[in-house]
Order: sequence, then structure tokens, then C-alpha cells
Amino acid sequence: MTISSNAEARDLPVIAIIGGGVSGAAVAFHLLQRRSLEPGQLFVFEPRERLGAGLAYDTRNPAHRINVPAARMSLLPDDLEHFQRWLLTHDGMADDDAGIAENGGLFPRRAVFGHYINSMIQPFVEDGRLSHIRQRVDHISRSDGRWILAGEAGQRVHADILVIATSHPSPLPPQVLQRALAGHPRFIADPTKSDALAAVRADDRMLVVGNGLTSADVIASLVLRGHRGPITAVSRRGLRSRGHARVKQEPVGDFVSHPSRTAVALLRRVRAAIRDVEGEGGSWHAVVDQVRIQGRQLWNALPLVERRRVVRHLRPFWDVHRFRVAPQVEDASERAIDDGRLEILAASISSVEAAGGLINCNFRLGRSDRRLERQFDAVVVTTGPGHRGILQSQGWIEAMAKAGCLAMDPTGLGLACDMQSRALDAAGAIVPALFISGPLARGTFGELMGLPEVIEHAVLVAEQLAGAIVKGGKEVQGGHLATNAA
Repeated sequence: MTISSNAEARDLPVIAIIGGGVSGAAVAFHLLQRRSLEPGQLFVFEPRERLGAGLAYDTRNPAHRINVPAARMSLLPDDLEHFQRWLLTHDGMADDDAGIAENGGLFPRRAVFGHYINSMIQPFVEDGRLSHIRQRVDHISRSDGRWILAGEAGQRVHADILVIATSHPSPLPPQVLQRALAGHPRFIADPTKSDALAAVRADDRMLVVGNGLTSADVIASLVLRGHRGPITAVSRRGLRSRGHARVKQEPVGDFVSHPSRTAVALLRRVRAAIRDVEGEGGSWHAVVDQVRIQGRQLWNALPLVERRRVVRHLRPFWDVHRFRVAPQVEDASERAIDDGRLEILAASISSVEAAGGLINCNFRLGRSDRRLERQFDAVVVTTGPGHRGILQSQGWIEAMAKAGCLAMDPTGLGLACDMQSRALDAAGAIVPALFISGPLARGTFGELMGLPEVIEHAVLVAEQLAGAIVKGGKEVQGGHLATNAA
């Protein structure tokens, strides 16, 4: 069965967005702010019931909190306190006194931010200007200049412009764990899945692989669930995500007037700025915040070989300072350390053996030859996005890569695109009518994991789409919506 739309009848360009989390919803929202679209022109493929939640904010776990103060989380980049006002007018902090930090900052549960984004985008769904297709994309092909998207339940959209706004891939477990523990009932390879920790028993000896934000969330979740057993958190350098400054500080430093051309030079400048700030009674937070704000310019100033050095050598240090844990989550880890229940190891896993439900691990400590053997009942992988598996993360992405429409960015952080976020093929040529939005564009834009940067990038993509729509018949053709009968 074929369903005709007003857009098809009037030969209007059709836009399809894959992914309805924050990035995809923000692109749709800001596009609709810039252009008056008709029903049948804008589609979002998102299997979740609500648009705007996505992987990060589609959680009912009360231990999961936003890790940026609410006053800096907003769908409107020109109105940074919009979400905080929404919180107050919608009782978003009701029965959540723990969400208020000592310095007065608000750190509500993540699900609340998902509700906020949804409240902003849902009116467009209700009035028909945005079509939410609650299906995963199963297949994408290209025909007569149009993208043909097939959903898993059979619905098809013929689009003139396609935006890939999916999240970063799930963690990739170290091979030594995957080989030994595949099928083990308490091997949790992806803690982002709903109720992933349900299999963990109260007294289990836990191994948490990774020490970043997800690790901190897992530890806080275990505490909230009443877990009493010992926890070992391991990473190669033993670096933990840091917390927020106890007192608000304004960003400090100028790194862009004469941008560094090497990773080492940039590192030296940042360290010198931190020494100066600390000498005046401040903290490193102010400098790192400024580097984040100027991040895109700094990244663009570095040659490719230096970007790769940043990714290989400096990214772990950057991540633990840039992506900070909410005070409530940080407190949970600190209490566990003080109680002797949480141990942080700088080590790598040498070997793993599962026997009789128990998990025997051998570690190599730091870069030394010292070895350590421990026994665990459960293992959780919190190593962060599996960047190296992006092209294999979903069937349609892999097929588009094989068809020459998608390629990895040379830094290995995401999909290749230019500074207008237009997708590039393996030869560096622009792929017509294909855009990358959100974390998967990180390799080009440098800093695209934090909410403020994701929103700013969504605005950029929306502006590109609005411009393409205006050009209409010159660069894009009309499209139509088709639905296959089951």
C-alpha cells in the first residue's frame, strides 16, 4: 500500500533523520524553527516511545543523573538557563532533594532531561509537521537521487535528504573478556541496556572494567540497589572521572589567538594555564572549561597527525577532566572507597578464566611486570563508546559503507564529514544529500560528546538543511512516503 502526502503532491523536499535522541530531536526542532514544513516533509526514525530521550536519557535508574548543572543544559543555545526554568515550572525536582548540590546547582535525574526535550519536540508531532516512525531502520538504498529507508516493520520513506543522528556505539568488551565470558550469566558487556545490573547479587565480588562516567554510574547504581560486595574498578592508567568545582568558576585562558600546532605544545599551554590559575586560588576546572569552549578551533588548528596523537595519548586525560560526574554520583564512589569496598587499579587484564560460575582474572599492574590475580563473581564493561566498531554497529551503516556512502574519519572517532557536516566517502568526496549529526561527527569537530556541543552542532546541521530546502528544485528533488503492507 502506498500513502501519498502533501509533500509528494507539491513536489516538496523530504528529510529523514535516523535517531530521535537529543541530537536527532534537536536537529528536527531547530529546522522547524527555521522553516515552515508541511506534513510529510520531515520524518524521524526512532524506536523509543518518546523523542528526545535517546540512549543517554531513556533511563529509569534513579542513580543516573545529568553530569552538567541544569543551568548549562538547554535545547536553546542562546538561552542556557531554559532547562533550569523548565525544571522549576514543571516540578522537575519534586521528591528529589538529593538532586541539589552543596553549591546550589541542580543535577536532576537523566530521565527528567529526556522529558524536557520531548516536551519541546512533541508539539510538532501532534500537529503533524514531524512524523515519528517508531521503528529501527532495517535497510537503506539509493535510487534516482533519493534515499529509500525501510523500517523493520515495513514502513518506507523516500527522502531527498538524509541525516544520520544515531548515538555512538555501545562499548566493545576487550577480546580477552569476550572470549572467556561470552554466555556467562553475570558478564554485563553493555551496562546501558535496561536493568543491565539485575543479574548482580548483593554480595557479588564485582569487576568494573573502565573508570569513566559509565563506571561511576554503575557504582552508584550498585550502591542504590543495596550491593554490599567488594568492587574493583580497573583501567590502564587508573584515571577516574573528576567531579565539579565546589565553587563556580568562569572559564579562563586564551588558546586560540595563536593556536598550538602540536599536541605537546597544546598540553604545555594548558598545564601552564592551570598552574597560573591554581596560584591565584582557582582550580583546573576553569581552564578545562575554556579549552572545551575553544575546542573546535583548537582541533581544527591541529594537523591530522597531531589530532591522532591527541586521540592516542591525551584523550584519556582529557575525558576524565572534561566529562565530570555529578556530585551525588561522585559521593557514592568516595563513600565506597572510604568504606574499603571500592578499589581503583591501574592495570590491564592479561588473562581470564571462568570455572564453576567464578571468574579468575590475571592483571598486569601499570606498565610494570608485576602481576595480580583476583577472583570475581560478576564483570561489567564500562570502557566507553566502541569507536572502532562504528561501521559494523548497525546493518544499514555497514551496507552504506560498503556502497561507498560512509567512511571512518581519519582520527577513528566517528564518521567522515566536512565542516558543514556533510558526509564524505573514503576518497574524501562529499556524498550528496547526506549529513552526520551528533557524536558520530566528533572526528571532524573535535568535541561532540557533551550536551552543549551536541546542541550547537544540531543547530549547524539544521541550518544546512534549511539552506538545502530553500534551494529546492536546484539541488533536491521532491520525495514521497510509501508504506508496505504487512
